[in-house]
Amino acid sequence: MASSGVSTDNECIVKFNELKLRKSFKYIIYKLSDDNKQIVVEKAVESGTYDNFLDDLPENEPRYAIYDFDYVKPDEGQRNKITFFSWNPDNSRIRDKMLYASSKDSLRRQLQGVAVEIQGTDPSEVAYETVLEKAQRSS
Repeated sequence: MASSGVSTDNECIVKFNELKLRKSFKYIIYKLSDDNKQIVVEKAVESGTYDNFLDDLPENEPRYAIYDFDYVKPDEGQRNKITFFSWNPDNSRIRDKMLYASSKDSLRRQLQGVAVEIQGTDPSEVAYETVLEKAQRSS
């Protein structure tokens, strides 16, 4: 349980493991439940582009997400990195931003196998090129 008192719904871990082990999903978006007591799966998407993923992140509400990031590394070929996103847009409500920030580690610690972590507060921080650069550095 996070210092905020927020717990993680078991489905969050189940869906993550399905993405990691079976490649059942391209990405998963997590949110806080309506009562702000639990992190839950908002959406698990089987296929789609990075642009589809970005379109699913709300413009002014925080979210957590996992994305199976594919890219080509010169001289080494096709690669993929499981990437954790903490999306906390600048224009979110202050209370929401604080709650998501203080609850992140509760979820993040339970997701074993994440290779890259991205914290985004505006679209430039989650742009494909930004994530690609970080993924290539982590190899």
